[in-house]
Amino acid sequence: MDGTLNLKGAADAPFYLPQADECDVFAAAAARNLPILLKGPTGCGKTRFVAHMAARLGRPLYTVACHDDLSAADLIGRYLLKGGETIWVDGPLTRAVREGAICYLDEVVEARKDVTVVLHPLTDDRRILPIDRTGEELEAAPGFLLVASYNPGYQNVLKTLKPSTRQRFVSMEFTFPRPEHEIPVVARESGLAEERVQPLVRLANKLRAMKGQDLEEGVSTRLVVYAASLIAGGMPVERAIQTAMIEPLTDDADVKAGLRDLVTAVFG
Repeated sequence: MDGTLNLKGAADAPFYLPQADECDVFAAAAARNLPILLKGPTGCGKTRFVAHMAARLGRPLYTVACHDDLSAADLIGRYLLKGGETIWVDGPLTRAVREGAICYLDEVVEARKDVTVVLHPLTDDRRILPIDRTGEELEAAPGFLLVASYNPGYQNVLKTLKPSTRQRFVSMEFTFPRPEHEIPVVARESGLAEERVQPLVRLANKLRAMKGQDLEEGVSTRLVVYAASLIAGGMPVERAIQTAMIEPLTDDADVKAGLRDLVTAVFG
């Protein structure tokens, strides 16, 4: 099997506009069962990209939004009481391993430390998932692919991937699309005309330039789509921007006032 995309699912795939050769790299890695790590800021399209590629490759997709309380048992499975008896219920990772599906761990560093230990045997030539509670050593079915993502610009020293874990993955870096790509994406997703989207994208890039100064994070493409969708629905531009592009970024009243001045400078 080579890295050529199976286009049978392309027509039904979630919309994604490639920025470079990321689709080809993903397909080549998937064809060789290589685990994939996506690095990039929140809301830049990583999750949409994975859904798009799963559809194009014709593979089932299990997506797990990782969080502080997510444990290895949540991924692998556990015994549950059902109808007066105790039965084993597979978690999403185990189902993906059995079925030959894609398992996508979004923001993997947010999960508990025992999660990465479970992933290690699946990211080398063994491709196995030991299930201690059932005594199984599950070999990954053909087609199984492990994909993980995280935001290296946001994570602190206590929440990052160890080099020994990062080096188990083929990695791709994502960033926010260039304006010539972001404008048609936002227009398509929101229904707002491209000429009205242009100043929103210009504003978004000015806000992103403030990351690390007044803002902890830059505005995501997702938030730009939200603002454009509100405007397309009839909300005044300034109110839509306040609701979707300023309030989500900060709670600081002085910073918000400064951002509103920036909106005035961009929109007049």
